[in-house]
Amino acid sequence: MDAATLTYDTLRFGEFEDFPETSDPVWILGKEFNALTEKEDIFSDVTSRLWLTYRKNFPPIGGTGPTSDTGWGCMLRCGQMILGEALICRHLGRDWRWVRGQPQKEEYISILNAFLDKKDSYYSLHQIAQMGVGEGKSIGQWYGPNTVAQVLKKLAVFDSWSRLAVHVAMDNTVVIEEIKRLCMPWLDYGGGACADPQGGMSEPNGCLEGACALAEEETALWKPLVLLIPLRLGLSDINEAYIETLKCFQLPQSLGVIGGKPNSAHYFIGYVGEELIYLDPHTTQPAVEPGEDGQVPDDTYHCQHPPCRMHICQIDPSIAVGFFCRTEDDFDDWCARVRKLSHSRGGLPMFELADRQPSHFSCSVDVLNLAPDFFDSDRLERFFDSEDEEFEILSL
Repeated sequence: MDAATLTYDTLRFGEFEDFPETSDPVWILGKEFNALTEKEDIFSDVTSRLWLTYRKNFPPIGGTGPTSDTGWGCMLRCGQMILGEALICRHLGRDWRWVRGQPQKEEYISILNAFLDKKDSYYSLHQIAQMGVGEGKSIGQWYGPNTVAQVLKKLAVFDSWSRLAVHVAMDNTVVIEEIKRLCMPWLDYGGGACADPQGGMSEPNGCLEGACALAEEETALWKPLVLLIPLRLGLSDINEAYIETLKCFQLPQSLGVIGGKPNSAHYFIGYVGEELIYLDPHTTQPAVEPGEDGQVPDDTYHCQHPPCRMHICQIDPSIAVGFFCRTEDDFDDWCARVRKLSHSRGGLPMFELADRQPSHFSCSVDVLNLAPDFFDSDRLERFFDSEDEEFEILSL
């Protein structure tokens, strides 16, 4: 037990069910597999996702805070995993595969370094926990999907290497105009807020959520988009009308879903039949430090047992869905696919796709995009994270 402390949800660590022998297609983050003939490919794909779990013996958060997140950090770890998948797609590509013991690419090392448990890593537990204080969450308090999405959006501002545009779509609505302003801040998209009164362009950081200073040669490009959509698909249980549309893992832009069930948060990466496939953060492992050669011991960052599964009806209705669009064409393709799915599948669409801000929005585009304190998230946080009390804190 020195290598890992197993909590309530991973006491079955040595008893994971093998993947089912089924003719149903297996979907993993936009990739389709055959469980009968491609089982090794399925395992390779799952193992290649970053697996961020509880850790122990890391430097105290804030200098005097916790040195382990066992019992409270599961949703923070799920947030790390969904953003880690975005970074892999951004820097290595969706088809990249991790092979144990293989020399590590520089980009891969940089991605791992962004999640190490220390205060100067972009997306470390330390950064998420301390940034969450501004969202009203004390260090050691459980997060809901909406809160972790808002914190990741704030942290991405400082990641000058990845230069991601992170957008959190509120009110169950994705507004295309808002996203194009965010990803192309140098354009006066639709005569929007980026134009100053003299007819020039305002500074990106003064115009858009999380926009970084841009180099001249990049002004004709699209900033890679991470789209996070907090949703509530029922009261205490998921409304069955959303089950078919929740199977959004078929979309090539899919980053998966963060959510869970009472007492645990999971990172959902696919489905087979009526079962969701997920990575479980509820294993406590020692904190990792890079070696003298800069290499990061990475075996514990990849899940090397058959993936976990649960029936789709067991998922808690409070979730956040993620998508990654590297280019404007990717985003336009995503919009077309979402509209097609909303008309072709049974059930209710999980969110609305609008060209411009709907009139029923209670605050303006400027408030949604400009406010550094994310008044929109404060306004709706109790709605999206209202199930927090069902996630119990475990004894250490």
